[in-house]
Amino acid sequence: MLDSKTIDFIWLLLLGLTLLSAAIAESPDQGLILTLVIACTIAFKGRMIVDRFMELKNANRLIRNSMRIYFYVIPALIVLVYLLPDLILRITTLP
Repeated sequence: MLDSKTIDFIWLLLLGLTLLSAAIAESPDQGLILTLVIACTIAFKGRMIVDRFMELKNANRLIRNSMRIYFYVIPALIVLVYLLPDLILRITTLP
């Protein structure tokens, strides 16, 4: 179990990263670099939540890795949508 100072620090770090991501997302000039920054932030925040707040760091390997994979797949999908919008549109459009 983590002590309260560590939990507070991690919570403040996650809060700061969330605010930073929101500020970046609202900027009018969004490019690949900003998209990668936001995707990496999502992956880092997810890993911190899984390992620290959900305390899955010492849990069953299958459960822990399933949660971790989720937080790596979502950012990868965000980057793919940015890089290949026309392909994603064709794949997801109903005939």
